[in-house]
Amino acid sequence: MTDEQLLIDRAQQGDREAFRQLVERSNVDVYRLAYDMTRNRQDAEDVSQEVFIRAYRSLTRFRREAKWSTWLYRITVNLCLDHREMQSRKRMEYRDDIGNEDTSSGSAHADGRSSPAPRTPDRETESVMIQENIEEALSRLPLQERAVFTLRHYHDLPLKEIAETMQIAEGTVKSHLFRALQRLRHELAFYRKDIGLEGQ
Repeated sequence: MTDEQLLIDRAQQGDREAFRQLVERSNVDVYRLAYDMTRNRQDAEDVSQEVFIRAYRSLTRFRREAKWSTWLYRITVNLCLDHREMQSRKRMEYRDDIGNEDTSSGSAHADGRSSPAPRTPDRETESVMIQENIEEALSRLPLQERAVFTLRHYHDLPLKEIAETMQIAEGTVKSHLFRALQRLRHELAFYRKDIGLEGQ
């Protein structure tokens, strides 16, 4: 029995210190996945906290059909999906509230955010600009595709474990991954060689 399994056993028996150690081992990976999914630090922090609250409440139901990390990733992905749906509803409600108010001014976006200041070569390097374009392209992916792409390319999970994490068929994982790569190739064609999408 591994050290992690011993900690899980102790935590399931009510040992809070054992659970705290499990959290310490996993919190960075959970936060990274939450950030990769939400692209927002505050949202990632909120999701990460909720992941471990839910994990603690559901600990007695963890039967080890999957790895501990896979189970936590599953909770994280589900929470991010819920978060995205809630954010979408809020945006729709906001648009309904503003009705026919004029939001077409060049100084603001349609969602009310101020337009960012123009970028200049002096303010950021090309590598930063590339990364920003990658993040923007990722943010436009459907969330299921973004989840699969993130788990595969940012967290190095094999397809089988991604299927277990998302509770979908491995063939569906492959389809999501293929479509995500196709969308990213299209949106990032100018940078394809720089970011490693060429020929994938």
